[in-house]
Amino acid sequence: MNAAHAIVLAPDLLARARARSARSQRPLVDELEADSGFDRREIVRALAAPFGLAVAETADMLAFTPAFDLLPLSQALARHCVLLRSPSRELIGVVADPFDLDLQTWLGARARATAQQPLQTRLALASDIQAYLGKHEESARAVDSLMPGVLDAKRDGKTTAVLSFASVSEAASPAVRLVNSTLYDALKAGASDIHLESTALGLAVKYRIDGVLDHATSVNGIEVAEQVISRLKVLAELDISERRIPQDGSFRVESGGREIDLRVSIMPSIHGEDAVIRILDKRAMIEAYGALTLEALGFDAPSLVSLRALAQEAYGMLLVTGPTGSGKTTTLYAALTEINNGREKIITIEDPVEYQLPGILQIPVNEKKGLTFAKGLRSILRHDPDKIMVGEIRDRETAEIAVQSALTGHLVLTTVHANNVFDVFGRFTHMGIDPYAFVSALNGIWAQRLVRMNCPHCALAYRPDDAELAAVNLERIDVHDYLFMQGKGCGDCRGTGYKGRRSIAEILTLNDEIRELIVDKRPIRQIKAAAYANGTRSLRLAALDLVRRGATTLAEIKRVTLHA
Repeated sequence: MNAAHAIVLAPDLLARARARSARSQRPLVDELEADSGFDRREIVRALAAPFGLAVAETADMLAFTPAFDLLPLSQALARHCVLLRSPSRELIGVVADPFDLDLQTWLGARARATAQQPLQTRLALASDIQAYLGKHEESARAVDSLMPGVLDAKRDGKTTAVLSFASVSEAASPAVRLVNSTLYDALKAGASDIHLESTALGLAVKYRIDGVLDHATSVNGIEVAEQVISRLKVLAELDISERRIPQDGSFRVESGGREIDLRVSIMPSIHGEDAVIRILDKRAMIEAYGALTLEALGFDAPSLVSLRALAQEAYGMLLVTGPTGSGKTTTLYAALTEINNGREKIITIEDPVEYQLPGILQIPVNEKKGLTFAKGLRSILRHDPDKIMVGEIRDRETAEIAVQSALTGHLVLTTVHANNVFDVFGRFTHMGIDPYAFVSALNGIWAQRLVRMNCPHCALAYRPDDAELAAVNLERIDVHDYLFMQGKGCGDCRGTGYKGRRSIAEILTLNDEIRELIVDKRPIRQIKAAAYANGTRSLRLAALDLVRRGATTLAEIKRVTLHA
């Protein structure tokens, strides 16, 4: 008998866990995991065996068809169970607690009453059931219980739409329900962006989660698609009659007791108009990382030492680079939080202010009112700052002021879009910045990426074939000491095999040799050779180190770093 099955034979352990589960509404398996330290999936199998129940994994549930006609989604969510149809039309009920006989009896009676069929009961993790229902929630939007947004008073010139649960009245607009339920689903899933794409048949809804687009649902009907885009325009105070040119706006939603800013971009397309909604949740960052520190972002120890050294310089410039969504601003926020000792004036100018930092003056860019990065930075210099954070260097004027600020005794932390630390030199040369002044001001460049981590609940060892190795320029001899792991997909990771992301970095600390090579406009390969000799480690090597330890996959590092 294995150790997992011993859990079932420990009545005192099971009784304590069931008692706590009943008081706290926490799933029984979670209580047993906390009490015993055994893996939750082993616990499920051990619980299922005495009752003669099969175990349903996420992949098993996804292979079946949901029977929402027999058990509506709202009731499935309320009772934490699923009713499925197998390919042979058999009815399968999935529950999370084998001792909940009332629920099993209720499900069986419902199956016999509505479909005149017996019910096969299976056991699954509560998180797997919740994830499965979440994936199918969009398919029942028309009868879901999401109330249309109620327009609240304007604050800071932005309209706030309140999202809450309630019954949908018959007079409610389907477009309003779809917009609000989409926003709710995206917030619940932790999405950073929502894509609403007009198609020849209607509308496709996608969420960007952990940096990857995930198709959520499709809605048939061109008229519905047009109404959804119009609804977004109303919320963002855009011109609903203009469909020929791009438009940008913003609004707020209130959900879970907090306000969340949303930026809306409308773009004309061949099938109508597409919309992208950027979710700017000011509190999500602190909830995701706990205390906002550099350690919490997942950097390795050598990278942390280098970044802290650069952030604690008395003056000069620290550039953080990477593509959109790579965590540049979050890294700068963490650095500012660590160096803020209360004895220095720290000012930021951002577009937008994504997280409010206590003790720091933060200025939002407002280009419609004439407050650009360049104008704001000029004003900041008259406000007696010690340290300055510039959200992004976009043009020559901002770059010149930032360089001059760094040369006149200020520490400037800023971001610029470039693929790696060496591409930054080309960006500033293209802007027309004097190389000598630039390298004199520059202390170092920090390039980073966010890499998805293997889900700890479903990751298994695997052996990549030669084609997978060749795709990332590796040979079998190079990976003799690698521990390859890959997630198979479960409820905890929404079936993706990945859960959470971690930052990796490429750091270039300038010395006299590298400065001379840049001023002399020497070839990049010479600058790279000097940098690597000075201790710079490429993004690809940082990512491969994660693969070696089984933290991520070859496919992920190919997606993130192959061309970095």
